Amino acid sequence: MSLAEKTCVPCRGGVPPMTREQLQPLLPQIPDWTVVEQGGRPHHLRREFSFPDFKHALAFVDSVGEESESQGHHPDIELGWGRVAISIHTHKIDGLAEADCILAARIDRIHAPTEARP
Repeated sequence: MSLAEKTCVPCRGGVPPMTREQLQPLLPQIPDWTVVEQGGRPHHLRREFSFPDFKHALAFVDSVGEESESQGHHPDIELGWGRVAISIHTHKIDGLAEADCILAARIDRIHAPTEARP
């Protein structure tokens, strides 16, 4: 099953964050996301999206917000004219969990139809 077809499972804490080795097999499914390290280990995922104007960027943010709420997993979102930057990590473990990769893939699926726009 692909990451985008999975559902985020909330982390209750008490589990270690993913290691580079655990994360590696998932990255091909979210190739446009950057793994940002902190303290020598993977800490969060980040991706910037481009749009033709503020209206399209805001509509994307609204869609990401709805998806995030339905998944019970909430990214950090930066909105500007024609751009949106999203960072995802699991706060309870101060690092990455599979749910972060799932949300990234689901966000990519939301963005896919807009990538074809001029």
